[in-house]
Amino acid sequence: MPTPPLPDELALEAAEAFRVHGTKSKAASALNLHRNTFDSRLNVAARRGMLLDQAPAMPGFEVAQLSTEEDETGAIKRRFIKQKPEGGEQYEPPPGHTLKGASTLVNSDGRTIQTWYKTAADAEAREKAAQAALQGFLDKVPKASPAPPLQTETLADLLSQYTITDSHLGMLAWHEEAGEDYDLSIAENLIRRFLTAAIDMSPASETAILAQLGDFLHYDSHKSITPEHQHLLDTDSRFQKVVRAAIRILRWAVARLLEKHQRVHVIMADANHDPASGAWLREMFAAFFENEPRVSVDTLASTYYCYEHGEVALFYHHGHRKKPKDVDSVFAGTFRALYGRTKHAYAHMGHKHADELLTTNLMKVEQHETLAAKDAYAANGGWLSGRSAKVIHYHKRFGEVSRSVITPEMLAA
Repeated sequence: MPTPPLPDELALEAAEAFRVHGTKSKAASALNLHRNTFDSRLNVAARRGMLLDQAPAMPGFEVAQLSTEEDETGAIKRRFIKQKPEGGEQYEPPPGHTLKGASTLVNSDGRTIQTWYKTAADAEAREKAAQAALQGFLDKVPKASPAPPLQTETLADLLSQYTITDSHLGMLAWHEEAGEDYDLSIAENLIRRFLTAAIDMSPASETAILAQLGDFLHYDSHKSITPEHQHLLDTDSRFQKVVRAAIRILRWAVARLLEKHQRVHVIMADANHDPASGAWLREMFAAFFENEPRVSVDTLASTYYCYEHGEVALFYHHGHRKKPKDVDSVFAGTFRALYGRTKHAYAHMGHKHADELLTTNLMKVEQHETLAAKDAYAANGGWLSGRSAKVIHYHKRFGEVSRSVITPEMLAA
């Protein structure tokens, strides 16, 4: 806590004692004060203009220190008044900022010489500004016109999940470093060919889930770094080009799925490479498909997601917060009601770019490979997992009934 200012009466008492007794030593003794304490009070009195026999401070200055020179008898020979420029008004942080800290330079007597204030953008104000900007953007997003109804019958009990994870749009891989080439155009081409093949191979399920499990974008701003740990990334393109590609791919994907399935539900999971981009993609697509009754977008501001399909519970998490062996209890606890009323439970994750399947007491937890190539970092680190994407089919009563696994080699052939 800061020291409260000296009351005027104590400063005036020191000034009066100095005037009566003529020396600081005698005045301090008369008040039964330590000399340092008396000097401090007298300096405050000087700054406040309470010393009756001192010259006034010059315009724009204030008295900083009062000192005297005494002779052998203790009588005052000379008096010195030190002045300094007046301080400004009480410091107020800039609008939208809060005071984060202060650094103070003091002299040998512990007196303040100069103070530096550190401010930071106020988190609440920043969040409100971001929400306002986002809402203004969403208000102007053109809404998609409802797609024409399907002319063919669909299988009411069946759901097809098109699983895409760790696409890393904007990543650059060079075959001499990583064994494979990868850039923005290759990534877009791969995703489009996968979905085209997967949709053609799938039964006419009534419901489709586009399960985009995160790290859709390789980086999240104009800086080619990971947001949380500031790791440098190998990148192919300008961020705005990556954003355009992401929007273009997802709009095309939903439109294509609507040609095969009666309903399309979109999951875009929060992840470590693109947390901000994941947020605006969810909100933007929810606004874009606002007038399309056949499309729903999960806009939950969380890192865990779910979907209920009859007696089947489907859970989604990128994998950057919880590992496959730990995530089952998080899903069961977070979505307690849904978990309790379903018979089959499946969790889907990405992040590690590798396949892994665990069967726990609560659910089946599956970690998925990616279609994306390895970058130099992964290749040099020895993470040499395969490349694939899956479409999985779930029955309302029986759970998973079939799946297709598609690799880049299959698409190339």
